Amino acid sequence: MTFSSSVFLFLFLPAFLLGYYLIRPSFRNGFVVFCSLVFYGWGEPRFLLVMICSVLMNYLLGLLADADREAFWRKTAVTLCVVMNLGLLFVYKYLGFFVTTLNQVASKAWPVPQIALPIGISFFTFQGMSYVIDVYRREVRAQKNPFRTMLYVVMFPQLIAGPIVRYKDIAAQIDHRSVNLDRMKAGIARFMVGLAKKMMLANTMGAVVDEIFAVDPASLAVPTAWLGAICYAMQIYYDFSGYSDMAIGLGKMIGFEFQENFRQPYVADSIKDFWRRWHISLSEWFRDYLYFPLGGSRRGNVYLHLAAVFLATGIWHGATWNFVLWGVWHGAFRILEYALEKKAGRRIRGVAGWIYTMLVVLIGWVLFRADNLGYAWSYLRRMFGLLPASFIPYSFGWYFTPKTGMVLLAALLVAVVPGMKFYAPLRRSIEARSWTRGLRRMVVIVLFLYSLALVMTSTYNPFIYFRF
Repeated sequence: MTFSSSVFLFLFLPAFLLGYYLIRPSFRNGFVVFCSLVFYGWGEPRFLLVMICSVLMNYLLGLLADADREAFWRKTAVTLCVVMNLGLLFVYKYLGFFVTTLNQVASKAWPVPQIALPIGISFFTFQGMSYVIDVYRREVRAQKNPFRTMLYVVMFPQLIAGPIVRYKDIAAQIDHRSVNLDRMKAGIARFMVGLAKKMMLANTMGAVVDEIFAVDPASLAVPTAWLGAICYAMQIYYDFSGYSDMAIGLGKMIGFEFQENFRQPYVADSIKDFWRRWHISLSEWFRDYLYFPLGGSRRGNVYLHLAAVFLATGIWHGATWNFVLWGVWHGAFRILEYALEKKAGRRIRGVAGWIYTMLVVLIGWVLFRADNLGYAWSYLRRMFGLLPASFIPYSFGWYFTPKTGMVLLAALLVAVVPGMKFYAPLRRSIEARSWTRGLRRMVVIVLFLYSLALVMTSTYNPFIYFRF
């Protein structure tokens, strides 16, 4: 079940909100847990036990890490937490990749295990790890009630695609939260905007991307190859940020405040800046639980620390060499930027910095989207005219239709303009005028209704981050 499915929008969500507001406040946490388990188990009920066992494991380790006893037991708890959570991820997400790679390196034919991947496992294991580690660090006390720990992890708005929520950020909200009319309206509006991003922008761009990336790169015109890369950059941004908007909006509807997960990443003028704006909850997770413990920039070899973080970022996204290389690609330029700042005391800024960053990001997205490294290499060579063309059956105009052009232009404007310096004062000026409030609400409602129509009529509705 996804937020952009008919079942969720017309059945699950209305029933959930009606039940949530009708029952007594003291029962609401239990109601959210129950509905979240139904939400998760709707399509994959067999994985409910995996998730519940993960939650209970981290709950018990959190109690052990919080106990007033010898440091040995607290260290044992946090060590077991890391080993068991990463072990769970390894078995379900990486074991097949590991055996395949081992077969290739050792020229063996060991059977490759075919293990289905539980939806959202990368997200709920990282949340469980952060909870136990924060308890060990004495940044928060362990939750004594297992059902409240369950609520923290399985809460359906953020369960399968984030943002990655820290327990310390919502611990107080689990016990005491309220919803007023303004927060409810803000949550509904945020959800509507997120759905419009997903259905109107991400899905339209995704259809073009799938068509282009299904073709042999040698059969693409150079402009078509660039179009595919740019459209994918728009698809993945609006797909994931739209889902995050819907998650944040749903949280507001029931009294939870989740952190922002995107902040206009396509206005970044460096790779460092890009990762401060893209998938913020994941970037901060690796910063706080990997980069800083390794020593950060204060002790040890910072270049190795950065390399480890970006390698882990690539591996986190998936068990293929494409994702590994994607992480290494971003890490190489982040290290280069750090070295330039450290030794020359400066970095590329302004338009030149933006062009450089977008070029690095676009090349990285080709690695991310391609089915394998061979295809990615051929596609990139074709983008830069280094791969000779074979027969090109369809011209650039076949893919770049008037509809594609209009949606792509809208996607680019929405992705870039709000991050420009002139936009903030302009927005304040517009919002200060009372007549614009009604107009903004009307626009959001129209977009939402059109998005609902697309949900009911469209057969193309993928979600990229489901596989992570």
